[in-house]
Amino acid sequence: MITGAAAGVAALATTTVTSANAALPDSPAAPATPAAAPGSDWNACLSVARAILVRDAQDEPLVPHYREILLSKGLPRSAKGPKKVLIIGAGPAGLTAAHLLREAGHTVTVIEANGNRVGGRIKTFRTGGHEQAKSPFADPKQYAEAGAMRIPDSHPLVTGLMDSFDLKRRRFHLVDVDGAGHPANHTWIHVNGIRVRKADYAKKPQAVNRSFGVPAAFEDKTASTIVREAFAPVRKEFEGKEGPELVKGWARVIERYGHWSMFRFLTEAAGLDERTIDLIGTVENLTSRLPLAFVHSFIGASLISPDTAFYELPDGTATLADAMYARVKDLVRLDRRAARISHGEAGVRVETVSEGRDGRVVRETFTGDRAIVTVPFSGLRHIPVTPALSYGKRRAITEVHYDVATKVLLEFSRRWWEFEEKDWKEELEKVRPGLYDEYRLGKAPADGSLLGAHPSVPSGHIPPNQRVHYAAYRATARNQPEAAHVIGGGSVTDNANRFMYQPSHPVEGSRGGVLLASYSWADDALKWDSLDDDERYPHALGGVQDVYGQRVEVFYTGAGATQSWMRDPYAYGEASVLLPGQHTELLADVRSVEGPLHFAGCHTSVKPAWIEGALESAVRTALEVHTS
Repeated sequence: MITGAAAGVAALATTTVTSANAALPDSPAAPATPAAAPGSDWNACLSVARAILVRDAQDEPLVPHYREILLSKGLPRSAKGPKKVLIIGAGPAGLTAAHLLREAGHTVTVIEANGNRVGGRIKTFRTGGHEQAKSPFADPKQYAEAGAMRIPDSHPLVTGLMDSFDLKRRRFHLVDVDGAGHPANHTWIHVNGIRVRKADYAKKPQAVNRSFGVPAAFEDKTASTIVREAFAPVRKEFEGKEGPELVKGWARVIERYGHWSMFRFLTEAAGLDERTIDLIGTVENLTSRLPLAFVHSFIGASLISPDTAFYELPDGTATLADAMYARVKDLVRLDRRAARISHGEAGVRVETVSEGRDGRVVRETFTGDRAIVTVPFSGLRHIPVTPALSYGKRRAITEVHYDVATKVLLEFSRRWWEFEEKDWKEELEKVRPGLYDEYRLGKAPADGSLLGAHPSVPSGHIPPNQRVHYAAYRATARNQPEAAHVIGGGSVTDNANRFMYQPSHPVEGSRGGVLLASYSWADDALKWDSLDDDERYPHALGGVQDVYGQRVEVFYTGAGATQSWMRDPYAYGEASVLLPGQHTELLADVRSVEGPLHFAGCHTSVKPAWIEGALESAVRTALEVHTS
């Protein structure tokens, strides 16, 4: 290992390689004069509406055409000659555009900063895969999603792509199910010291609602009903409409509410009081969205209905990245982070630098006729581009907001969330006689001595420091709730964990499972990011115990995994989440072409954080390059 001054000298000892002999782009020019922001003029609202609905300028649906290009016919014939195309970023947008352009006869190079993985925010903690990864869990057969974990059946491009790869899919249970696969709503809401099954809350919401101090008018309504009723007048603008009238209906929504935050909408338009907003913010996960654009959350609620079915891929969503990568692997240059982009009449030049994982930092320059940039704008902000991009594009790169999100996953040697009480008694008696009653009566020790105490837990995965931190962060309540007895679904709590999700299906050949112990956003995620593993995982376990009871500790293996998308050196945030006004003020510039530079990625769609948005952008930019 090289340290201190020697490390600095080694970092400067780089090697420069030029991949082609194309002429260099033009010299840098002065930045363009700022133009007036478009604001909420009607044409801007129509453009946003068409982006939401994926329509062209004549209000015709683009998805059927995109689907044909992606899944069967490829890019259309073009009178333009083949081009040399650089694609910056090997996420789903970059990999898909690369395949389409190569099949159409273009020469393609994909430049990826990561040295051992593609897929962007498609990431699975697992053994093997194209990364040849080692599982972070005690049972190497276990896997869990760091990123995309559910795929709606209302997204035709990604579901069609999975089918084209012959990837099997199965239902992702957003709501927990019983043994027959029927929705059960048996997971918990645990807020303000009250623990209630979601099914019971749906029948009698009074206790939870009163704990927030909501007005009498809302005591008998669930949080989801309050939100649905608040949104209903807005949905009337476009529901039942088709063609141009559907586009105009959405444009009216953008015109009226495009500059509103969610908080402003709930207070001014819906007339909700602060206590009721606290209720729906906590239970319906709107707290972190309150200062952000109303339109962002409303679009998500409108395009994915309560009847939407969700799917997952056995062995993880990264199997989709495996399949996308396999067909263009020879085009991808890993370990090449874009450091500078130059463009002009002669084409594009991208200077890159490696991560130096092998101790040697290498520079390499790539040149082409056109480039598709899929880097998140939060990362592109740190890549110099010469000549300077237009004012609108630079403003978008600077101002587009990226959210913080963190997942904390914990492994257990048994899927205790599926247990009934008889299963708990049987398994706890294997640890020692009488332990079942000790937990039931709140007499079991809370000093960490029972962490991983079940005979099914493999030894050697619980460090001593975790036991110390566990004793410090142990659950404050000693009462033991009844067995969860759920398959899939998720629970909500007002403690730091916020949202917990059980796996929808067992891993073949394993009796254990990985629990998404904490899924949090914005400020809720920041605390988790500041902790090291020995503190984070016992802390997360304590939050799980607040909801499910102390006894889950006996199955804890000591192994976990964490994904902080804001701290990820390739993602720079979970996804773009636009602020009030940014849909009309920035969206057109986010996706506009700048000379030979084209821009793709889910942040250039109105489906950020969804694979569908990335695929839409891939087809759009591939068409732009192919026909230009």
